[in-house]
Amino acid sequence: MIDSLDHVQLAAPPGSEDVLRAFYAGTLGMAEIAKPPALAVRGGCWFAAGAVVLHLGVEEDFRPARKAHPGIRVRGIDVFAARLGRGGAPVTWDDGLPAHRRFYTEDPVGNRLEFLEPDPPE
Repeated sequence: MIDSLDHVQLAAPPGSEDVLRAFYAGTLGMAEIAKPPALAVRGGCWFAAGAVVLHLGVEEDFRPARKAHPGIRVRGIDVFAARLGRGGAPVTWDDGLPAHRRFYTEDPVGNRLEFLEPDPPE
């Protein structure tokens, strides 16, 4: 029986850890999680904010995920979008999901990320 989602893994090119840290920890405000030593030798980095855990793993023949993406719920979506914009991340609003406000951005290596907030109850 499925219990919960543990993490989402996104790929990243070799040597991109510093720009990933600047974005995920700096711009998004996530905390970096230390990788276990046996996995740290592979490169990449892990981040968490509350129950949201993202693993960025190094892939030699990296291609960014332009369609596949994590959908991350936020509170205060306008403030969050402004924060990303100030950090230089693109913010593309999309009103296609009923009863939600959402936007897409991409991380510094081109992976798509969705941020959404349900509309308040009437």
